[in-house]
Amino acid sequence: MKLGAFSASLSVKDIHKSKSFYEDLGFQAFGGDINQNWLIMKNESCVIGLFQGMFEKNILTFNPGWNQNADKVDSFTDIRDLQKQLKAKGIKMLTEANESSEGPASFTIEDPDGNPILVDQHV
Repeated sequence: MKLGAFSASLSVKDIHKSKSFYEDLGFQAFGGDINQNWLIMKNESCVIGLFQGMFEKNILTFNPGWNQNADKVDSFTDIRDLQKQLKAKGIKMLTEANESSEGPASFTIEDPDGNPILVDQHV
């Protein structure tokens, strides 16, 4: 099962302090808009998203169709196919992608410990 690029989406209290902290760890701004309270940062192949006031818990995020540089990849498993595979395995969907659509979509599941996992296809 190909889930795509991986990142951790962190719910932060102060995006400016968090940005400074992760810069001290070698991360650099890669995308997003700090003025809108979200920023994507990267250190080699490690990607994190800093999000202030947007969600309650940290989220594990996968992006089908992207590599770790947010470049579109030629071959990937469409999110609707991933969703069908997971449902067939009995995994409960918290939110679902519209299976009759094409292109960008997302769904959310939780691991056994209640950690949210967002699968978010942008292409």
